[in-house]
Amino acid sequence: MLTQEDTIAAIATSLGEASIGVVRVSGDGVKNVASKAFRLRNGAVPKWHDTRRLYYGQVVDPFTGVQIDECILLWMPGPRSYTAEDVVEFQVHGGIRVVQMVLEAVLKAGARLAEPGEFTKRAFLNGRIDLSQAEAVMDLIRAKTDLASRSALSQVNGRLSERIRALRKTLIELQAHVEVTIDYPEHDVESVACAQVVDTGCHLLTEIEAMIENAEVGQILREGVVTTIVGRPNVGKSSIMNALLRRDRAIVTDIPGTTRDVLEEYVNVRGIPFRLADTAGIRDTADVVERIGVEKSRQMVQSAQLVLLVLNRNEPLTPEDVQLMEETANVPRIVVLNKIDLPAALDISDIRSRAGESPVVEISAKEAEGLAALEEAMEKLVMGGMADRGDISYMTNARQSELLRAAREDLVAAVDAARAGATLDIIAVQLQSAYAALGRVIGEEVGEDLLDEIFSRFCLGK
Repeated sequence: MLTQEDTIAAIATSLGEASIGVVRVSGDGVKNVASKAFRLRNGAVPKWHDTRRLYYGQVVDPFTGVQIDECILLWMPGPRSYTAEDVVEFQVHGGIRVVQMVLEAVLKAGARLAEPGEFTKRAFLNGRIDLSQAEAVMDLIRAKTDLASRSALSQVNGRLSERIRALRKTLIELQAHVEVTIDYPEHDVESVACAQVVDTGCHLLTEIEAMIENAEVGQILREGVVTTIVGRPNVGKSSIMNALLRRDRAIVTDIPGTTRDVLEEYVNVRGIPFRLADTAGIRDTADVVERIGVEKSRQMVQSAQLVLLVLNRNEPLTPEDVQLMEETANVPRIVVLNKIDLPAALDISDIRSRAGESPVVEISAKEAEGLAALEEAMEKLVMGGMADRGDISYMTNARQSELLRAAREDLVAAVDAARAGATLDIIAVQLQSAYAALGRVIGEEVGEDLLDEIFSRFCLGK
């Protein structure tokens, strides 16, 4: 069984060639481990101060004393460290084998290999951060845009925690008033207590509703919008993908059917990550490989959160175009009329009529014209402008949203009971249940199984 008394170690940087690599060690035995695996330039062991220090020296094999690399040793005594424990970081040259050898030396010196997310888990268990802040750490690491990064950082800094604690403070004060009325009815009357439950409860519900509504935006910022680019062959799908990416990712030729498989890339559009999928041109074909690609394209349309339906503005509408417009009619889409640098051959009014409520954008992927309008349409269709209007510091994940919904249900029940004149005992139980649900958002009263499940998603050295 793993315990917090263990001294843990892991590589904290990505494996690969780099200027530096970092091996992180945390726990009560850090001084002993570092004393065996590190030497100052004069061969001495560092004097461990009560304040942070940087030491320059050598990483050595604890058994043979053979030097492994030069090293900057960062000493951070607890509780003023990431885990709130004693921590050292070996900052060495970033070669793959060098960093692995340093880790091996640290493990020989008495540390054990950390589990995924164990450093952050210790920070939570030691009270330095709460659970919502711990979850935001991984969101920050995985952020694909500046907007996602800012949202995650605000939660790492405790913005969501502050709001949850404020809600709980108001809720516990309300519950205390109800409990006092139950225990000392001579000081208040039940009708007054019920009126306060209705008034305060409705205020809390407004706050919680706003946080639940932002959950969808949070999911978009964390995971990106699955966006499929579809159209018949040679309408410019790959060119549009390259134009949005601002680089050549997909092969572009004048030969129809060049794209045989699905190409996927993330693109940052106004701070929102879109997971673009460039698909094979949809048409009837005798080519076995191309036919498989066409079938994949149709499947991607059904699973997409957004479809960019591309038509060639330089050619008349074809039966294949009409079929694609019908097949995508029930999914969020933007109709993209490509090749505005060439003479128009489409009836634009007819296209707008067929598109219904779907935005129609005219661009030239080749000349990079109209891209701003396309990006604006993508942002508005997915977010409705919420990236500019909403408060991104309170984006909740699926676990947190589920608990917020549970708290909302309990509060709605308490308010309805108060309006109906129910006994205060029933109302008090519902308020307590809402209070507990909010507490679990920030990690109060959570089980070990849930913690293990959450932190297992982290990378090894975090």
